[in-house]
Parts: sequence; structure tokens; C-alpha cells
Amino acid sequence: MEQERFGRLVVQAIERLPDEFHARLENIDVVVEARPTARQLAETELGHDETLLGLYEGVPLTQRSPYYGLVVPDKITIFQKPIEVICKNDTEIRNEICRVVQHEIAHHFGIGDTRLRQLEMDED
Repeated sequence: MEQERFGRLVVQAIERLPDEFHARLENIDVVVEARPTARQLAETELGHDETLLGLYEGVPLTQRSPYYGLVVPDKITIFQKPIEVICKNDTEIRNEICRVVQHEIAHHFGIGDTRLRQLEMDED
């Protein structure tokens, strides 16, 4: 898939978020990269059989003090190639982008991976 089209799907996934989330998405950049860098991979706690599809880098809202300000934006990166590898068609890519965007935004709101896995299991 062309990066431009993939990027539009990411924007659409963000636009579909409920309004109450949009109101709290301040000072955050969402970008698309082909693959994670070596540094990004090294900073995660992924196992050898896991793939990095997205990454939140920043200070979650739950950890910010009243003096938090004048800082560079938090960053959410969505990794195109790993998502394409695990998906069979455009519909699966679109659905996976939505899932990954929601997952990374949950980190912005202070929800950790363990709790996210529990929530995802509850949906199944």
C-alpha cells in the first residue's frame, strides 16, 4: 500500500475516536514510519516472537504534574510495513490501524500494556 493511502487510514482512525478523546489529545503528534528504528525496538520489552506495530513516546496524562508544560509533543508512531506483513488485505490493514491507533492513544491516557491485553481479551 502506498504510504500516502496508509497515512489517510491513520487519520481516519483518529477521526473516528469519540469526541471526549479528541478533547484530550493536545500536544501529540501521530506519524507513520515504514519500520521501527533499532533504538525504538531496543527500548521496548517485546519478545522475539512479537512485532512492534505502533509506539507511544511521551509522558502519559496520568503522570503529568501541574507544572507540565513547554515540552516537545508526545509522539505516536504507526509502523506501516509490520502492519502490512500481518494483514492479508486492505480491510484487515484498516482494522489493524484502528486497533493500533486506539492502543497507542490508550498509552497516552496512562493505560499500560497489561491492562490493554486484559481489555482486548474481554472483547473476544
